[in-house]
Amino acid sequence: MADQDHETSAAGGGARRRILILGGYGTFGGRLARLLADESRLTLLIAGRSLEKAQAFSASLPAGAERRAAVFDRSGDVSRQLGELEPDLVVDASGPFQNYGADPYALVRACISLKIDYLDLADGADFVAGVASQDAEAKAAGVYALSGVSSFPVLTAAVVRALAASMTRIDSISAGIAPSPHAGVGLNVIRAIASYAGQPIRLRRRGVETEAPGLIDSRRYTVRPPGMPPLDNIRFSLVDVPDLRLLPKLWPDARDVWIGAGPTPAILHRALSMLAHLVRWRVIPTLEPLAPLFHAAINLLRWGEHRGGMFVEVEGVSAEGKLTRRSWHFLAEGDDGPFIPSMAVEGIVRAELAGRRPASGARAAVNELELSDYDTLFARRAIRHAFRDEVDPRAPLYRRMLANAWDALPATIRAMHEFGADVAHGLAEIERGSSFMARVIASLFGFPEAGDDIPVTVRFARGSAVEVWTRTFADKSFQSRQSIGVGRHEGLLRERFGPFIFGLALIVDEGRLRLVPKKWSFLGIPLPRSLTPRGDAYEEERDGKFRFNVEIRLPLIGLIVAYRGWLEPERPTGA
Repeated sequence: MADQDHETSAAGGGARRRILILGGYGTFGGRLARLLADESRLTLLIAGRSLEKAQAFSASLPAGAERRAAVFDRSGDVSRQLGELEPDLVVDASGPFQNYGADPYALVRACISLKIDYLDLADGADFVAGVASQDAEAKAAGVYALSGVSSFPVLTAAVVRALAASMTRIDSISAGIAPSPHAGVGLNVIRAIASYAGQPIRLRRRGVETEAPGLIDSRRYTVRPPGMPPLDNIRFSLVDVPDLRLLPKLWPDARDVWIGAGPTPAILHRALSMLAHLVRWRVIPTLEPLAPLFHAAINLLRWGEHRGGMFVEVEGVSAEGKLTRRSWHFLAEGDDGPFIPSMAVEGIVRAELAGRRPASGARAAVNELELSDYDTLFARRAIRHAFRDEVDPRAPLYRRMLANAWDALPATIRAMHEFGADVAHGLAEIERGSSFMARVIASLFGFPEAGDDIPVTVRFARGSAVEVWTRTFADKSFQSRQSIGVGRHEGLLRERFGPFIFGLALIVDEGRLRLVPKKWSFLGIPLPRSLTPRGDAYEEERDGKFRFNVEIRLPLIGLIVAYRGWLEPERPTGA
Protein backbone atom coordinates (compact mmCIF):
# COMPACT_ATOMS: atom_id res chain seq x y z
CA MET A 1 0.00 0.00 0.00
CA ALA A 2 1.09 3.56 -0.58
CA ASP A 3 2.24 5.92 2.14
CA GLN A 4 -0.27 8.74 1.75
CA ASP A 5 1.35 10.91 4.42
CA HIS A 6 4.72 11.27 2.71
CA GLU A 7 4.58 13.22 -0.54
CA THR A 8 6.02 16.34 -2.01
CA SER A 9 4.10 18.68 -4.29
CA ALA A 10 5.56 19.70 -7.62
CA ALA A 11 5.12 22.99 -9.36
CA GLY A 12 2.66 23.20 -12.21
CA GLY A 13 -0.73 21.67 -12.77
CA GLY A 14 -2.13 18.78 -14.78
CA ALA A 15 -2.04 15.06 -14.21
CA ARG A 16 1.38 13.62 -13.54
CA ARG A 17 2.50 10.32 -15.05
CA ARG A 18 2.65 7.83 -12.19
CA ILE A 19 5.72 5.61 -12.29
CA LEU A 20 6.00 2.67 -9.92
CA ILE A 21 9.67 1.74 -9.40
CA LEU A 22 10.00 -1.75 -7.94
CA GLY A 23 13.26 -1.93 -6.01
CA GLY A 24 12.94 1.83 -5.86
CA TYR A 25 15.35 2.28 -2.97
CA GLY A 26 17.78 -0.35 -4.26
CA THR A 27 20.91 0.13 -6.34
CA PHE A 28 19.50 0.66 -9.83
CA GLY A 29 15.99 1.68 -8.82
CA GLY A 30 17.36 4.31 -6.46
CA ARG A 31 19.61 5.75 -9.15
CA LEU A 32 16.71 5.87 -11.59
CA ALA A 33 14.62 7.72 -9.02
CA ARG A 34 17.40 10.28 -8.62
CA LEU A 35 17.65 10.70 -12.41
CA LEU A 36 13.91 11.44 -12.64
CA ALA A 37 13.53 13.34 -9.38
CA ASP A 38 13.72 16.78 -11.04
CA GLU A 39 10.79 16.10 -13.41
CA SER A 40 7.69 17.87 -12.09
CA ARG A 41 5.42 16.02 -14.52
CA LEU A 42 6.00 12.73 -12.70
CA THR A 43 4.82 11.00 -9.56
CA LEU A 44 7.41 8.48 -8.42
CA LEU A 45 6.10 5.55 -6.40
CA ILE A 46 9.18 4.24 -4.58
CA ALA A 47 8.34 0.64 -3.75
CA GLY A 48 9.89 -2.35 -2.07
CA ARG A 49 9.19 -4.74 0.76
CA SER A 50 10.09 -2.21 3.45
CA LEU A 51 7.88 0.85 3.78
CA GLU A 52 10.35 2.37 6.24
CA LYS A 53 13.22 2.14 3.73
CA ALA A 54 11.01 3.48 0.94
CA GLN A 55 10.00 6.44 3.10
CA ALA A 56 13.57 7.25 4.08
CA PHE A 57 14.77 7.10 0.50
CA SER A 58 11.83 9.15 -0.83
CA ALA A 59 12.60 11.85 1.72
CA SER A 60 16.20 12.04 0.44
CA LEU A 61 15.22 12.86 -3.14
CA PRO A 62 15.57 16.45 -4.36
CA ALA A 63 12.48 18.52 -5.07
CA GLY A 64 10.73 18.25 -8.42
CA ALA A 65 8.72 15.10 -8.96
CA GLU A 66 6.01 14.15 -6.51
CA ARG A 67 7.09 11.02 -4.72
CA ARG A 68 5.38 8.48 -2.53
CA ALA A 69 6.65 5.48 -0.62
CA ALA A 70 4.88 2.17 -1.15
CA VAL A 71 5.09 -1.49 -0.21
CA PHE A 72 5.19 -4.03 -3.03
CA ASP A 73 5.83 -7.75 -2.68
CA ARG A 74 6.49 -9.59 -5.95
CA SER A 75 5.64 -12.90 -4.30
CA GLY A 76 2.14 -11.66 -3.40
CA ASP A 77 -0.91 -10.83 -5.48
CA VAL A 78 0.70 -8.45 -7.97
CA SER A 79 -2.57 -7.63 -9.77
CA ARG A 80 -4.20 -6.51 -6.54
CA GLN A 81 -1.19 -4.42 -5.54
CA LEU A 82 -1.04 -2.78 -8.95
CA GLY A 83 -4.74 -2.05 -8.77
CA GLU A 84 -4.30 -0.29 -5.44
CA LEU A 85 -1.33 1.81 -6.56
CA GLU A 86 -2.75 2.65 -10.02
CA PRO A 87 0.54 3.36 -11.82
CA ASP A 88 0.69 4.40 -15.47
CA LEU A 89 4.09 2.75 -15.84
CA VAL A 90 5.86 0.01 -13.87
CA VAL A 91 9.67 -0.14 -13.87
CA ASP A 92 11.07 -3.39 -12.48
CA ALA A 93 14.53 -2.63 -11.11
CA SER A 94 14.64 -5.47 -8.62
CA GLY A 95 15.93 -8.76 -10.08
CA PRO A 96 17.98 -10.86 -10.32
CA PHE A 97 15.93 -11.68 -13.40
CA GLN A 98 17.77 -14.97 -13.85
CA ASN A 99 15.95 -16.23 -10.72
CA TYR A 100 12.36 -15.27 -11.49
CA GLY A 101 11.31 -18.91 -11.36
CA ALA A 102 8.82 -20.96 -13.36
CA ASP A 103 6.58 -17.99 -14.20
CA PRO A 104 9.04 -15.16 -14.96
CA TYR A 105 6.53 -12.93 -16.79
CA ALA A 106 3.81 -12.86 -14.14
CA LEU A 107 4.37 -9.16 -13.49
CA VAL A 108 4.47 -8.39 -17.23
CA ARG A 109 1.15 -10.17 -17.78
CA ALA A 110 -0.43 -8.40 -14.82
CA CYS A 111 0.63 -5.02 -16.20
CA ILE A 112 -0.73 -5.86 -19.65
CA SER A 113 -4.07 -7.08 -18.24
CA LEU A 114 -4.44 -3.79 -16.33
CA LYS A 115 -3.26 -1.75 -19.36
CA ILE A 116 -0.17 -0.49 -17.54
CA ASP A 117 3.05 0.16 -19.48
CA TYR A 118 6.09 -1.83 -18.35
CA LEU A 119 9.89 -1.43 -18.43
CA ASP A 120 12.63 -3.42 -16.73
CA LEU A 121 16.39 -3.29 -16.28
CA ALA A 122 16.77 -7.02 -16.84
CA ASP A 123 20.23 -8.31 -17.64
CA GLY A 124 19.25 -11.97 -18.06
CA ALA A 125 19.63 -12.95 -21.71
CA ASP A 126 16.83 -15.57 -21.63
CA PHE A 127 14.44 -13.26 -19.76
CA VAL A 128 14.91 -10.34 -22.17
CA ALA A 129 14.64 -12.49 -25.29
CA GLY A 130 11.55 -14.26 -23.94
CA VAL A 131 9.46 -11.14 -23.23
CA ALA A 132 8.40 -11.17 -26.89
CA SER A 133 6.08 -14.06 -25.95
CA GLN A 134 3.75 -11.38 -24.53
CA ASP A 135 3.77 -9.25 -27.69
CA ALA A 136 0.30 -10.03 -29.05
CA GLU A 137 -1.37 -9.40 -25.70
CA ALA A 138 0.50 -6.10 -25.20
CA LYS A 139 -0.50 -4.85 -28.65
CA ALA A 140 -4.12 -5.81 -28.05
CA ALA A 141 -4.10 -3.89 -24.76
CA GLY A 142 -2.43 -0.87 -26.35
CA VAL A 143 0.54 -0.87 -23.93
CA TYR A 144 4.26 -1.45 -24.26
CA ALA A 145 6.35 -3.96 -22.31
CA LEU A 146 10.04 -3.34 -22.94
CA SER A 147 12.74 -5.54 -21.42
CA GLY A 148 16.47 -5.07 -21.01
CA VAL A 149 16.21 -1.28 -20.71
CA SER A 150 19.81 -0.78 -19.60
CA SER A 151 23.32 -0.21 -20.95
CA PHE A 152 23.29 -3.77 -22.24
CA PRO A 153 21.62 -3.95 -24.76
CA VAL A 154 20.06 -0.48 -25.32
CA LEU A 155 23.21 1.63 -25.30
CA THR A 156 25.25 -1.08 -27.02
CA ALA A 157 22.78 -1.38 -29.90
CA ALA A 158 22.56 2.40 -30.29
CA VAL A 159 26.36 2.66 -30.48
CA VAL A 160 26.67 -0.17 -33.01
CA ARG A 161 24.10 1.57 -35.22
CA ALA A 162 26.17 4.77 -35.03
CA LEU A 163 29.40 2.91 -35.81
CA ALA A 164 27.79 0.98 -38.65
CA ALA A 165 26.46 4.13 -40.34
CA SER A 166 29.68 4.47 -42.38
CA MET A 167 30.09 0.75 -43.03
CA THR A 168 28.48 -1.60 -45.52
CA ARG A 169 28.96 -4.77 -43.49
CA ILE A 170 29.59 -5.66 -39.84
CA ASP A 171 31.75 -8.75 -39.30
CA SER A 172 32.28 -8.65 -35.54
CA ILE A 173 31.01 -6.79 -32.49
CA SER A 174 32.66 -6.65 -29.11
CA ALA A 175 31.85 -4.53 -26.10
CA GLY A 176 32.75 -4.21 -22.46
CA ILE A 177 31.95 -2.19 -19.39
CA ALA A 178 34.42 -1.32 -16.64
CA PRO A 179 32.75 0.13 -13.54
CA SER A 180 34.63 2.32 -11.12
CA PRO A 181 35.99 0.31 -8.17
CA HIS A 182 34.33 2.91 -5.93
CA ALA A 183 30.84 2.41 -7.41
CA GLY A 184 28.42 0.63 -5.13
CA VAL A 185 27.35 -2.79 -6.39
CA GLY A 186 24.04 -4.32 -5.32
CA LEU A 187 23.70 -7.85 -3.99
CA ASN A 188 21.28 -8.81 -6.77
CA VAL A 189 23.89 -7.87 -9.37
CA ILE A 190 26.43 -10.14 -7.66
CA ARG A 191 23.84 -12.93 -7.44
CA ALA A 192 23.18 -12.64 -11.17
CA ILE A 193 26.89 -12.82 -11.99
CA ALA A 194 27.47 -15.72 -9.59
CA SER A 195 24.60 -17.63 -11.19
CA TYR A 196 26.41 -17.93 -14.54
CA ALA A 197 30.07 -17.82 -13.44
CA GLY A 198 31.73 -20.89 -14.92
CA GLN A 199 28.53 -21.90 -16.70
CA PRO A 200 28.37 -22.23 -20.51
CA ILE A 201 27.11 -19.02 -22.14
CA ARG A 202 25.70 -19.04 -25.65
CA LEU A 203 27.33 -16.70 -28.16
CA ARG A 204 28.25 -16.44 -31.81
CA ARG A 205 31.89 -17.14 -32.65
CA ARG A 206 33.35 -17.54 -36.16
CA GLY A 207 29.85 -17.60 -37.56
CA VAL A 208 28.73 -20.53 -35.41
CA GLU A 209 26.41 -20.55 -32.40
CA THR A 210 28.56 -21.99 -29.64
CA GLU A 211 29.27 -21.70 -25.92
CA ALA A 212 32.02 -20.25 -23.75
CA PRO A 213 32.43 -20.23 -19.95
CA GLY A 214 31.11 -17.18 -18.13
CA LEU A 215 33.66 -15.04 -16.26
CA ILE A 216 36.46 -17.24 -17.66
CA ASP A 217 36.59 -16.47 -21.39
CA SER A 218 38.51 -13.17 -21.33
CA ARG A 219 40.33 -10.52 -23.33
CA ARG A 220 42.19 -7.31 -22.52
CA TYR A 221 41.22 -3.88 -23.76
CA THR A 222 41.98 -0.22 -23.09
CA VAL A 223 39.11 2.27 -23.01
CA ARG A 224 40.69 5.35 -24.61
CA PRO A 225 38.56 8.07 -26.16
CA PRO A 226 40.81 10.07 -28.50
CA GLY A 227 42.29 13.11 -26.77
CA MET A 228 41.10 12.04 -23.31
CA PRO A 229 42.87 10.28 -20.42
CA PRO A 230 42.41 6.51 -20.92
CA LEU A 231 41.53 3.92 -18.35
CA ASP A 232 44.14 1.32 -17.50
CA ASN A 233 44.43 -1.70 -19.73
CA ILE A 234 41.72 -3.93 -18.25
CA ARG A 235 40.90 -7.61 -18.41
CA PHE A 236 37.28 -8.12 -19.48
CA SER A 237 35.48 -11.43 -18.93
CA LEU A 238 32.48 -12.83 -20.77
CA VAL A 239 29.11 -12.03 -19.18
CA ASP A 240 25.68 -13.44 -19.94
CA VAL A 241 23.82 -10.38 -21.21
CA PRO A 242 20.96 -9.94 -23.70
CA ASP A 243 23.29 -8.50 -26.35
CA LEU A 244 24.67 -11.98 -27.09
CA ARG A 245 21.24 -13.06 -28.39
CA LEU A 246 19.92 -9.77 -29.75
CA LEU A 247 22.83 -8.21 -31.65
CA PRO A 248 23.26 -11.19 -34.03
CA LYS A 249 19.61 -10.75 -35.01
CA LEU A 250 20.11 -7.05 -35.70
CA TRP A 251 23.37 -7.65 -37.62
CA PRO A 252 23.08 -11.17 -39.06
CA ASP A 253 26.37 -10.82 -41.00
CA ALA A 254 28.32 -10.51 -37.75
CA ARG A 255 30.35 -13.68 -37.29
CA ASP A 256 31.48 -12.81 -33.78
CA VAL A 257 29.63 -11.13 -30.91
CA TRP A 258 31.35 -10.86 -27.53
CA ILE A 259 30.38 -8.85 -24.43
CA GLY A 260 32.44 -8.58 -21.25
CA ALA A 261 32.79 -6.83 -17.92
CA GLY A 262 36.01 -5.61 -16.35
CA PRO A 263 35.44 -5.15 -12.62
CA THR A 264 38.27 -3.73 -10.54
CA PRO A 265 40.37 -4.14 -8.45
CA ALA A 266 41.85 -6.75 -10.78
CA ILE A 267 42.72 -9.09 -7.92
CA LEU A 268 39.04 -9.56 -7.07
CA HIS A 269 38.20 -10.16 -10.71
CA ARG A 270 40.93 -12.80 -10.90
CA ALA A 271 39.70 -14.47 -7.73
CA LEU A 272 36.15 -14.66 -9.10
CA SER A 273 37.41 -16.11 -12.39
CA MET A 274 39.47 -18.72 -10.55
CA LEU A 275 36.45 -19.78 -8.52
CA ALA A 276 34.40 -19.94 -11.72
CA HIS A 277 36.73 -22.70 -12.88
CA LEU A 278 35.44 -24.84 -9.99
CA VAL A 279 31.99 -24.61 -11.55
CA ARG A 280 33.35 -25.31 -15.02
CA TRP A 281 35.17 -28.39 -13.73
CA ARG A 282 31.98 -29.44 -11.85
CA VAL A 283 33.67 -29.37 -8.48
CA ILE A 284 30.76 -27.25 -7.25
CA PRO A 285 27.42 -26.62 -9.00
CA THR A 286 27.28 -22.83 -8.70
CA LEU A 287 28.85 -19.80 -7.01
CA GLU A 288 25.47 -18.38 -5.97
CA PRO A 289 25.86 -19.30 -2.26
CA LEU A 290 29.05 -17.19 -2.24
CA ALA A 291 27.29 -14.08 -3.60
CA PRO A 292 27.03 -12.36 -0.17
CA LEU A 293 30.78 -12.87 0.35
CA PHE A 294 31.59 -11.47 -3.09
CA HIS A 295 29.25 -8.55 -2.44
CA ALA A 296 30.97 -7.70 0.83
CA ALA A 297 34.45 -8.00 -0.69
CA ILE A 298 33.83 -5.88 -3.77
CA ASN A 299 32.21 -3.13 -1.72
CA LEU A 300 34.94 -3.20 0.92
CA LEU A 301 38.13 -3.53 -1.11
CA ARG A 302 38.00 -0.39 -3.22
CA TRP A 303 41.11 1.19 -4.68
CA GLY A 304 42.14 2.77 -7.94
CA GLU A 305 40.85 5.73 -9.90
CA HIS A 306 37.22 6.68 -9.33
CA ARG A 307 36.40 6.44 -13.02
CA GLY A 308 34.45 3.99 -15.12
CA GLY A 309 34.23 3.32 -18.81
CA MET A 310 32.76 1.34 -21.64
CA PHE A 311 33.77 0.42 -25.18
CA VAL A 312 32.06 -0.92 -28.28
CA GLU A 313 34.17 -2.04 -31.23
CA VAL A 314 33.07 -3.24 -34.65
CA GLU A 315 35.02 -4.68 -37.54
CA GLY A 316 33.69 -4.82 -41.05
CA VAL A 317 33.80 -3.26 -44.49
CA SER A 318 33.89 0.50 -45.01
CA ALA A 319 31.91 2.41 -47.62
CA GLU A 320 35.10 2.33 -49.73
CA GLY A 321 35.12 -1.47 -49.63
CA LYS A 322 38.07 -1.81 -47.24
CA LEU A 323 38.31 -3.90 -44.10
CA THR A 324 38.21 -1.52 -41.16
CA ARG A 325 37.79 -1.23 -37.43
CA ARG A 326 35.80 1.46 -35.63
CA SER A 327 35.28 1.84 -31.90
CA TRP A 328 33.40 3.98 -29.42
CA HIS A 329 34.88 4.85 -26.04
CA PHE A 330 33.13 6.23 -22.99
CA LEU A 331 34.39 7.67 -19.71
CA ALA A 332 32.40 8.56 -16.59
CA GLU A 333 34.06 10.40 -13.75
CA GLY A 334 33.43 9.93 -10.04
CA ASP A 335 29.92 9.07 -8.93
CA ASP A 336 28.31 9.64 -12.34
CA GLY A 337 29.25 6.28 -13.84
CA PRO A 338 26.87 4.17 -11.74
CA PHE A 339 23.91 6.09 -13.20
CA ILE A 340 24.55 4.79 -16.73
CA PRO A 341 22.54 1.51 -16.49
CA SER A 342 19.45 3.46 -15.36
CA MET A 343 19.74 6.12 -18.05
CA ALA A 344 18.01 4.02 -20.71
CA VAL A 345 14.80 4.08 -18.65
CA GLU A 346 15.29 7.79 -18.05
CA GLY A 347 15.69 8.35 -21.78
CA ILE A 348 12.48 6.50 -22.64
CA VAL A 349 10.51 8.28 -19.92
CA ARG A 350 11.74 11.73 -20.96
CA ALA A 351 11.12 10.94 -24.63
CA GLU A 352 7.54 9.96 -23.83
CA LEU A 353 7.02 13.17 -21.87
CA ALA A 354 8.19 14.99 -25.00
CA GLY A 355 5.57 13.16 -27.07
CA ARG A 356 7.59 10.18 -28.37
CA ARG A 357 5.78 7.18 -26.94
CA PRO A 358 7.16 3.70 -27.66
CA ALA A 359 5.01 1.58 -29.94
CA SER A 360 2.69 -0.92 -28.27
CA GLY A 361 3.93 -4.47 -27.92
CA ALA A 362 6.34 -6.59 -25.88
CA ARG A 363 9.97 -6.77 -26.98
CA ALA A 364 13.59 -6.19 -26.08
CA ALA A 365 14.29 -2.46 -26.04
CA VAL A 366 17.14 -2.49 -28.56
CA ASN A 367 15.57 0.01 -30.96
CA GLU A 368 14.01 2.52 -28.58
CA LEU A 369 16.94 4.96 -28.21
CA GLU A 370 19.72 6.27 -30.41
CA LEU A 371 23.13 7.52 -29.32
CA SER A 372 21.88 11.08 -29.89
CA ASP A 373 19.24 10.49 -27.20
CA TYR A 374 22.01 9.64 -24.76
CA ASP A 375 23.91 12.83 -25.61
CA THR A 376 21.29 14.88 -23.77
CA LEU A 377 21.42 12.57 -20.76
CA PHE A 378 25.23 12.50 -20.66
CA ALA A 379 25.42 16.30 -20.83
CA ARG A 380 24.01 16.52 -17.31
CA ARG A 381 26.91 14.49 -15.92
CA ALA A 382 30.71 14.26 -15.99
CA ILE A 383 30.50 11.85 -18.91
CA ARG A 384 32.42 11.99 -22.18
CA HIS A 385 32.45 9.72 -25.19
CA ALA A 386 34.01 9.68 -28.64
CA PHE A 387 34.60 7.51 -31.70
CA ARG A 388 38.01 6.15 -32.64
CA ASP A 389 38.66 5.29 -36.28
CA GLU A 390 41.64 3.39 -37.57
CA VAL A 391 44.55 5.57 -38.67
CA ASP A 392 46.98 4.64 -41.41
CA PRO A 393 49.83 2.81 -39.63
CA ARG A 394 52.29 4.83 -41.72
CA ALA A 395 50.98 8.12 -40.25
CA PRO A 396 53.09 10.15 -37.78
CA LEU A 397 53.17 8.95 -34.19
CA TYR A 398 51.02 11.66 -32.60
CA ARG A 399 48.42 11.42 -35.36
CA ARG A 400 48.09 7.69 -34.72
CA MET A 401 47.83 8.24 -30.98
CA LEU A 402 45.19 10.98 -31.19
CA ALA A 403 43.11 9.45 -34.00
CA ASN A 404 39.84 11.41 -34.29
CA ALA A 405 41.07 14.13 -31.91
CA TRP A 406 43.96 15.07 -34.22
CA ASP A 407 41.92 17.53 -36.30
CA ALA A 408 40.90 19.45 -33.17
CA LEU A 409 44.49 20.62 -32.69
CA PRO A 410 45.65 24.02 -33.99
CA ALA A 411 47.55 23.94 -37.28
CA THR A 412 50.93 24.86 -35.74
CA ILE A 413 50.79 21.91 -33.33
CA ARG A 414 49.86 19.50 -36.10
CA ALA A 415 52.67 20.86 -38.27
CA MET A 416 55.22 20.29 -35.50
CA HIS A 417 54.27 16.60 -35.27
CA GLU A 418 54.05 15.86 -39.00
CA PHE A 419 56.74 14.23 -41.12
CA GLY A 420 58.99 16.88 -42.61
CA ALA A 421 59.35 18.93 -39.42
CA ASP A 422 62.69 17.34 -38.59
CA VAL A 423 64.32 20.35 -36.91
CA ALA A 424 62.77 23.25 -35.00
CA HIS A 425 64.41 26.38 -33.56
CA GLY A 426 63.25 28.90 -30.99
CA LEU A 427 63.84 30.51 -27.63
CA ALA A 428 63.12 29.27 -24.11
CA GLU A 429 62.95 30.45 -20.53
CA ILE A 430 64.26 27.88 -18.07
CA GLU A 431 63.71 27.56 -14.33
CA ARG A 432 65.46 25.01 -12.11
CA GLY A 433 64.53 23.66 -8.70
CA SER A 434 66.75 25.01 -5.94
CA SER A 435 66.85 22.05 -3.55
CA PHE A 436 69.85 19.69 -3.44
CA MET A 437 67.81 16.68 -4.68
CA ALA A 438 66.24 18.75 -7.46
CA ARG A 439 69.70 19.79 -8.69
CA VAL A 440 70.97 16.19 -8.56
CA ILE A 441 67.98 14.82 -10.52
CA ALA A 442 68.15 17.61 -13.11
CA SER A 443 71.84 16.90 -13.66
CA LEU A 444 71.27 13.15 -14.03
CA PHE A 445 68.71 13.72 -16.78
CA GLY A 446 70.80 16.41 -18.47
CA PHE A 447 68.20 19.14 -18.02
CA PRO A 448 69.43 22.66 -18.93
CA GLU A 449 70.51 25.37 -16.53
CA ALA A 450 68.21 28.27 -15.64
CA GLY A 451 68.12 31.30 -17.89
CA ASP A 452 66.09 33.61 -20.16
CA ASP A 453 66.01 33.78 -23.96
CA ILE A 454 68.00 30.57 -24.26
CA PRO A 455 68.36 29.37 -27.87
CA VAL A 456 66.68 25.99 -28.28
CA THR A 457 66.84 23.45 -31.07
CA VAL A 458 64.82 20.25 -31.22
CA ARG A 459 65.78 17.53 -33.71
CA PHE A 460 63.29 14.79 -34.54
CA ALA A 461 64.26 11.39 -35.89
CA ARG A 462 60.80 10.22 -36.90
CA GLY A 463 59.21 6.94 -37.72
CA SER A 464 55.53 5.99 -37.64
CA ALA A 465 56.05 4.01 -34.43
CA VAL A 466 59.11 5.62 -32.79
CA GLU A 467 60.41 9.17 -32.57
CA VAL A 468 63.72 10.26 -31.06
CA TRP A 469 63.67 13.83 -29.74
CA THR A 470 66.99 15.58 -29.08
CA ARG A 471 66.50 18.86 -27.27
CA THR A 472 69.40 21.32 -27.15
CA PHE A 473 69.23 24.40 -24.91
CA ALA A 474 72.28 26.57 -25.71
CA ASP A 475 75.00 23.89 -25.53
CA LYS A 476 73.18 21.46 -23.22
CA SER A 477 71.35 18.49 -24.82
CA PHE A 478 69.16 15.65 -23.60
CA GLN A 479 67.28 13.00 -25.52
CA SER A 480 64.17 10.84 -25.24
CA ARG A 481 62.52 8.13 -27.32
CA GLN A 482 58.75 8.23 -27.84
CA SER A 483 56.57 5.36 -29.03
CA ILE A 484 53.06 3.98 -28.87
CA GLY A 485 52.47 2.31 -25.52
CA VAL A 486 51.78 -1.41 -25.37
CA GLY A 487 50.80 -3.72 -22.52
CA ARG A 488 50.39 -1.75 -19.30
CA HIS A 489 51.14 1.43 -21.27
CA GLU A 490 48.48 0.80 -23.94
CA GLY A 491 46.61 4.01 -24.75
CA LEU A 492 49.56 6.11 -23.53
CA LEU A 493 52.53 7.72 -25.21
CA ARG A 494 55.60 5.82 -24.01
CA GLU A 495 58.60 8.12 -23.45
CA ARG A 496 61.98 6.74 -22.41
CA PHE A 497 64.66 8.80 -20.68
CA GLY A 498 67.54 6.38 -20.17
CA PRO A 499 66.43 3.71 -17.66
CA PHE A 500 63.16 5.56 -16.91
CA ILE A 501 59.98 5.04 -18.93
CA PHE A 502 56.95 7.29 -18.59
CA GLY A 503 53.41 6.62 -19.80
CA LEU A 504 51.84 9.93 -20.88
CA ALA A 505 48.18 10.56 -21.64
CA LEU A 506 47.70 12.85 -24.66
CA ILE A 507 44.77 15.12 -23.83
CA VAL A 508 43.27 17.65 -26.24
CA ASP A 509 41.92 20.43 -24.06
CA GLU A 510 40.54 23.66 -25.55
CA GLY A 511 43.17 23.91 -28.24
CA ARG A 512 46.02 22.67 -26.08
CA LEU A 513 47.73 19.31 -26.28
CA ARG A 514 48.46 18.27 -22.71
CA LEU A 515 50.87 15.50 -21.75
CA VAL A 516 49.89 14.02 -18.40
CA PRO A 517 52.09 11.39 -16.70
CA LYS A 518 50.03 8.36 -15.68
CA LYS A 519 52.67 5.66 -15.10
CA TRP A 520 56.41 5.30 -14.77
CA SER A 521 59.04 2.63 -14.29
CA PHE A 522 62.77 2.21 -13.70
CA LEU A 523 64.60 -0.58 -15.56
CA GLY A 524 61.18 -2.03 -16.36
CA ILE A 525 60.09 -2.11 -12.70
CA PRO A 526 56.82 -0.19 -12.15
CA LEU A 527 57.13 2.64 -9.65
CA PRO A 528 54.37 3.87 -7.31
CA ARG A 529 51.75 6.07 -8.92
CA SER A 530 51.71 8.26 -5.85
CA LEU A 531 55.30 9.28 -6.66
CA THR A 532 54.71 9.86 -10.39
CA PRO A 533 56.24 13.16 -11.57
CA ARG A 534 53.70 15.95 -11.94
CA GLY A 535 53.59 19.34 -13.58
CA ASP A 536 51.71 21.32 -16.19
CA ALA A 537 53.01 20.18 -19.60
CA TYR A 538 51.30 21.30 -22.78
CA GLU A 539 51.66 22.59 -26.32
CA GLU A 540 49.56 25.42 -27.69
CA GLU A 541 49.30 27.94 -30.50
CA ARG A 542 49.59 31.57 -29.47
CA ASP A 543 50.28 34.61 -31.64
CA GLY A 544 50.55 32.28 -34.60
CA LYS A 545 53.46 30.36 -33.08
CA PHE A 546 53.94 26.90 -31.62
CA ARG A 547 54.54 27.29 -27.90
CA PHE A 548 55.53 24.76 -25.27
CA ASN A 549 55.33 24.66 -21.51
CA VAL A 550 56.93 21.83 -19.54
CA GLU A 551 57.06 21.52 -15.75
CA ILE A 552 58.51 18.53 -13.97
CA ARG A 553 57.82 18.26 -10.25
CA LEU A 554 58.29 15.36 -7.88
CA PRO A 555 56.30 14.71 -4.69
CA LEU A 556 58.29 15.65 -1.56
CA ILE A 557 60.97 17.34 -3.69
CA GLY A 558 59.08 19.93 -5.69
CA LEU A 559 60.21 21.59 -8.91
CA ILE A 560 62.97 19.83 -10.86
CA VAL A 561 62.89 21.91 -14.03
CA ALA A 562 60.45 24.07 -16.01
CA TYR A 563 61.04 25.27 -19.54
CA ARG A 564 58.69 27.27 -21.75
CA GLY A 565 59.06 29.08 -25.03
CA TRP A 566 58.37 28.86 -28.75
CA LEU A 567 59.55 26.86 -31.75
CA GLU A 568 59.36 27.16 -35.53
CA PRO A 569 60.03 24.16 -37.76
CA GLU A 570 62.91 24.44 -40.17
CA ARG A 571 61.62 23.52 -43.58
CA PRO A 572 63.92 21.85 -46.12
CA THR A 573 65.34 24.18 -48.74
CA GLY A 574 62.89 24.61 -51.60
CA ALA A 575 59.96 23.29 -49.56
